[in-house]
Amino acid sequence: MIWKLTSFAWAGLIFFFSTAGFGTGFTETLLGQVLALLHVSVAPATFEVLHLLMRKSAHVTEYAILGMLLYGSQRADHPFEWRPRRALACIAIAAAYSLTDEFHQSFVPGRTPSLVDCGIDTTGATLGILVYYLRHWWHGVGGKLSTAG
Repeated sequence: MIWKLTSFAWAGLIFFFSTAGFGTGFTETLLGQVLALLHVSVAPATFEVLHLLMRKSAHVTEYAILGMLLYGSQRADHPFEWRPRRALACIAIAAAYSLTDEFHQSFVPGRTPSLVDCGIDTTGATLGILVYYLRHWWHGVGGKLSTAG
């Protein structure tokens, strides 16, 4: 039950991050403050690249966490057990949620929907699911390889 509640809460947080308050102006200011705190000065073109990387990294991170939470919520009694169909279903759910999130942004002043962002979000969810696969691999094949020597 806690996995499902956490998944819904995280999806709500993603929805909240899609509001006007977390648009480009917010992240530009945040990045500028971080650079100032670190006493780093960059050219405007470099700032734009860093800003783009920051925003797209946020997409990957948000959806990697969502993918992991969705995967765990499918079987609370065995949240880490590797199941390929479960993995694909969770990636599909995250991708569908990303589409709804981008649709939501089409109604938010200062925000724009982007299918590219949906692709980035889906990649993030896939990376989150990959954590489960790597855990499965490590405890199966990988763990045997490391103890065989």
